[in-house]
Amino acid sequence: MSTTPSTPQGLRAFSADDLVRLERVSDPQLSPDGRYVAYTLRRTDWDNDKGVLDLWLVPSDGSAAPRPLTRAEGNHSEPRWSADGRWLYFLSTRSGSAQIWRLDLVAGGDASPVTELPLAVNNYALSPDGRRIAVSLDVFPDCADLDCTKQRLEARAKQKASGMSFDKLFVRHWDSWKDGARAQLFTLTLGDDGRARDPVHVSRGIDGDVPTKPFGDASEYTFSPDGKTLVFTARIAGRSEAWSTNLDLWWVPADGSQPPKNLTAPNEAVDIGPVFSPDGRYLAWRAMRRPGYEADRLAILLRDLKTGETREVAPDWDRSAGALQFSADGKTLYTSSDDLGNHRLFAIDVATGAVSALTGPGHVAGFSVGADHIVYGFDTLTHPVHLYRIARGGGEPEQLTRHNAERLAQIRFGDYEQFAFPGWNDETVYGYVVKPWNYRKGKKYPVVFIIHGGPQGSMGNDWHYRWNPAVYSGWGYAVVFIDFHGSTGYGQAFTDSIRGDWGGKPLVDLQKGWAHALKTYDFLDGERAAALGASYGGYMINWIAGNWPDAFKALVNHCGIFDNRSMYYTTEELWFDEWEHGGPYFASPETHEKHNPAAHVTQWKTPMLVIHGAKDYRVPLDQGIATFTALQRRGIASQLLVFPDENHWVLKPQNSVQWHDTVRTWLQRWLGA
Repeated sequence: MSTTPSTPQGLRAFSADDLVRLERVSDPQLSPDGRYVAYTLRRTDWDNDKGVLDLWLVPSDGSAAPRPLTRAEGNHSEPRWSADGRWLYFLSTRSGSAQIWRLDLVAGGDASPVTELPLAVNNYALSPDGRRIAVSLDVFPDCADLDCTKQRLEARAKQKASGMSFDKLFVRHWDSWKDGARAQLFTLTLGDDGRARDPVHVSRGIDGDVPTKPFGDASEYTFSPDGKTLVFTARIAGRSEAWSTNLDLWWVPADGSQPPKNLTAPNEAVDIGPVFSPDGRYLAWRAMRRPGYEADRLAILLRDLKTGETREVAPDWDRSAGALQFSADGKTLYTSSDDLGNHRLFAIDVATGAVSALTGPGHVAGFSVGADHIVYGFDTLTHPVHLYRIARGGGEPEQLTRHNAERLAQIRFGDYEQFAFPGWNDETVYGYVVKPWNYRKGKKYPVVFIIHGGPQGSMGNDWHYRWNPAVYSGWGYAVVFIDFHGSTGYGQAFTDSIRGDWGGKPLVDLQKGWAHALKTYDFLDGERAAALGASYGGYMINWIAGNWPDAFKALVNHCGIFDNRSMYYTTEELWFDEWEHGGPYFASPETHEKHNPAAHVTQWKTPMLVIHGAKDYRVPLDQGIATFTALQRRGIASQLLVFPDENHWVLKPQNSVQWHDTVRTWLQRWLGA
């Protein structure tokens, strides 16, 4: 177990053990009258090596402390209010299968089941009129009913032979092999007794997942305000699913009386996240314009359902919109977005497109809009998510939750600062520096230089459970990270600029940002520094090994790409590689090879720790093994850590601590501390 010393004042450093044991707040949901907020709280069951989810409730005016609503066996998540505010619906595994339950918050008492389906519920949505519920279930498309899918799964489980046969992609996705089942949308009628009955397959005929996999959720489908229709997101699979980003919105009656109708067929790129205006006249959603590009700008579109006219809201706002919510009067849309190293909450005037930021520096993690105020999750580099309340027009936030207060009161975090410098082509690039927790003026400290993944992502002022600078600061290191060209939150042209230039502009930014940090912050010891990265960041570690080999004493590569050629032929979501490198490898090998780390192994000399998950099908394990093989064959000091039960991320608490302890030992070996 990681240990940390204490200061004379009694405060101590933050540790990896602290990180995995923190309670995590998510998914705030305001009650219809705005008086209460239901939310999900995750705690760590260390002995059973897992997270456990429960529901909590807090008055939205902060007049009382939060209280738990569930403590039964299993996980409880996705709290959703009935229109009258009496019932709180939620997803629970207490019965042994994920099903929908509800609590009576007026009369009290135990939770009662709403669904008892033969299959697990992936996610769900309530109709505003309280008459129906929509659920996503994994079913075999050729099955006539739910029992057919259950029986087929049970029969497969009894088979001794384990071979799987495929005739099209995907064969596997993220961390799972495909078994022929599809996530499909069903509606059920809610009786007076609260039980859901008579499932109707409303997405029948859609050859695709509803919601999309692997990360789609109930935000990808919605009821109209009158409860009579549904709009959902789906990508038709066919034979092109692995290289298509053509997600469309589909309209269907809630009773399944008509087949789904495509609302966005002309756009061959992403259409996602439908929401109705409160009066039902308008449908808003987010859309990209370039097929095959998963990091294109998500614009906000609005369709008048009476006239059919569609227009973009805030076309001059050069940001990519997150999930949308309307104000009660329908005049304002709320969303969140990356913005200059932060992730802020924004209000957008529907009529004029005027955009206003409602939150300051930090990271908004989910929000819920009421008639008069908004409740949102908020975190920074020095504190995990708490819930806050602000007026709809902005103003001073009021903190509602203080989970982890006792543990965090014992800890001193390192101060942090955002900086800017002229990067590639002298364009402004941003980064952050974090001081060691025990910083003393006049002393120099070894440095951890973290490179974010994506590459179209951002590492900024937020709290992260896998790459948290506070852990490295707690080990006595200073931390530097750069939002290089390709990062999000700086305008779409900045994000686009990495295409076909993975080893170009970003490397220049990292080199210039590192030089700027060393010149600006005299406590950074550039002679004792290591670079660390995951995914694209891991790719960049391999690229640095061959193209900037004298910069760092040691490297750490988590799930990084070694060879662009083998990566293309073994990864699952081909649209990513094809967009980034200008087409399939067989059609444009020169663009894939232009910045291929495998071509520069003869220049490698820096010690490297390689970490990979065996269930990572995004960047398959062979990439990590190939990296380690190159290092070993070159005679370079190296170590390989493989997690047989992890995917592209490290999610299990005890694996996370092992990951951090291994990294810390590696850093101490080469940098000291």
